[in-house]
Amino acid sequence: MSYYNSNDHYYNVIRKNIKKFRKEKHFTQQQLADATDMSVDYICEIESLKRNKSFSIVTLGRIADVLEVDIKEFFTK
Repeated sequence: MSYYNSNDHYYNVIRKNIKKFRKEKHFTQQQLADATDMSVDYICEIESLKRNKSFSIVTLGRIADVLEVDIKEFFTK
């Protein structure tokens, strides 16, 4: 039995937290995209649990900076 969760598990935790913090800041996906200089389609892909899109730590850092949260908060269950 493996003690490790699947990659999808970890990405999904992060996806849910990005969406949660974005909504707490009253940002639309478009506003977050504009503020991070990313496309709204990319933000949608990042937040979607149905798409298997990976993203970099740099992307997470840019989103964390805009949402004014510590990047480690994206990893909390």
